[in-house]
Amino acid sequence: MTASSSASTPANTSTFAAFAKQVDYSLMQQLRPDPQSTPDGQDHRAREVRSGHYVPVTPTPLPNPDYVAHSPELFDALGLDETLVHDGDFRSVFSGDLSNVSEPMCSHGWATGYALSIYGTEYNQQCPFGNGNGYGDGRAISVVEGMFKGRRWEMQLKGGGPTPYCRGADGRAVLRSSVREFLAQEFMHALGIPTSRSLTLYVSHQENVRRPWYSGNSPSMDPDILVDNPAAITTRVAPSFLRVGQLELFARRARSEAHPEAHQELRMIVQHLIERNYRDEIDDSLPFPAQVVRLAGLFRERLISLVCQWMRVGYCQGNFNSDNCAAGGFTLDYGPFGFCELFDPRFQPWTGGGIHFSFFNQPKAAETNYRMFWTALSMLLQDHPAETAELDALHESFSEAMQRELDAMWAGKIGLASVTPELIGDLLELMVASKADYTIVFRELASLPMEVTPLKRGFYVPSDVQLDAQWNTWLTRWHQQLSGSEEPEEIAASMRRANPAITWREWLIAQAYEQAARSDYSLVHELQTVFQNPYEPLSAEIAARYDQLRPREFFGAGGISHYSCSS
Repeated sequence: MTASSSASTPANTSTFAAFAKQVDYSLMQQLRPDPQSTPDGQDHRAREVRSGHYVPVTPTPLPNPDYVAHSPELFDALGLDETLVHDGDFRSVFSGDLSNVSEPMCSHGWATGYALSIYGTEYNQQCPFGNGNGYGDGRAISVVEGMFKGRRWEMQLKGGGPTPYCRGADGRAVLRSSVREFLAQEFMHALGIPTSRSLTLYVSHQENVRRPWYSGNSPSMDPDILVDNPAAITTRVAPSFLRVGQLELFARRARSEAHPEAHQELRMIVQHLIERNYRDEIDDSLPFPAQVVRLAGLFRERLISLVCQWMRVGYCQGNFNSDNCAAGGFTLDYGPFGFCELFDPRFQPWTGGGIHFSFFNQPKAAETNYRMFWTALSMLLQDHPAETAELDALHESFSEAMQRELDAMWAGKIGLASVTPELIGDLLELMVASKADYTIVFRELASLPMEVTPLKRGFYVPSDVQLDAQWNTWLTRWHQQLSGSEEPEEIAASMRRANPAITWREWLIAQAYEQAARSDYSLVHELQTVFQNPYEPLSAEIAARYDQLRPREFFGAGGISHYSCSS
């Protein structure tokens, strides 16, 4: 960069006043508040919300907030100077205190409602009112929306206190889950997977919240003790936080004619989704029904790609219902998630998730969520048979499109342009039989071994002569398909781009949040650094700590191998 071009580059925003000038609340300006809400946002008790797109609500501040971490890369992407993280006004807002903001900032945030479906079945039973009008952001409160470096972003406090959707809970998040979400979002971004991002993490060591959790290395599936944990607020950032479950909520209301404006509110939320997440790809001069069909096609592409990328790196969402499915097509919810270490197609970290949300069932869960999306959009095309037929065709061909993308993903992981299902199927069976570590074995394959020995460092149990022979036979078949396609160096490089050198290992993350509870954030910061370049070859020092098989004592340990959603 020349001196003149460097001088013309605008400096990052370094004052809170300049930050505040960038706010632009399109959601609150374009959509409707709950008509029963209070304009000042003092609305913290669980109650029924029958209409409107959002509820104004003030967050509950953390007492004496302490800085834990921030994302330097995200700050820069937003055009923010890192010094802001220690600015008193900035810290106040992102630890839940909006009482001192001045225009153009708003002194309250907003929470939104959405429907609950469990694997495609509509649920109302867990709503305290028995009708679904109590589901929504129970402890997530958006506080900023604005234009940063020419892009629109929304900033949402996770753990910001109760909202009308809290169903009687305290609206808080514990430090444990906040550290996990903060680190996971930034790790997924580094892996190249669309995701919400982490801006800041603050904690209060003066406010503790009690949650069920596990005693040390407990084998119990359910939490066996109550634990006091510091309350924390992590700020997650995304182009929007619109969910498939939100569209589903408004479609249910339109279908049942819950109120006179129900159909109009469904149309409004879909229009807002297009503006927030798809306008660059949808021509606004098209008739609205054509825009709806285009939206359905684009969301399908994003959703299929997203789930295939999850599978590529071993990520399992754990609870992939429509309310945890971002309508913008990125990873949203970091509650009961996990990364597969010991390879198991049925891997499911969340004790409440069931096999239907397990690692290899995620494509089917995505199809179920797409069905809920399709059902909601269908309500808007009832008088448009041609567009309805196009929409139906997208839904009917979802499974076929997903399989094509999955096949391409598996081929990329083993360095092939295309692959026969038998070759991948046999590889996965060998990995199960060898009790293989998902990340280590695929990364070792990127060195193009001719025989099984280099792979064995990724096996949790010693292999026998028969299994070694099966591996060697498979490797021979694989090399026969590799031969003549590209130069070996190019194949290895492409495989390293598809297979990370490092993964999320829960037994190491637990050490970070346990230390953070004692006001030692050094391991959180270390993990931030380690996760920045997950595809790069590891130094011996990093590999010695982070490129290791899970120690035996952590198998079957509650809070490590499995965990509840108490956060």
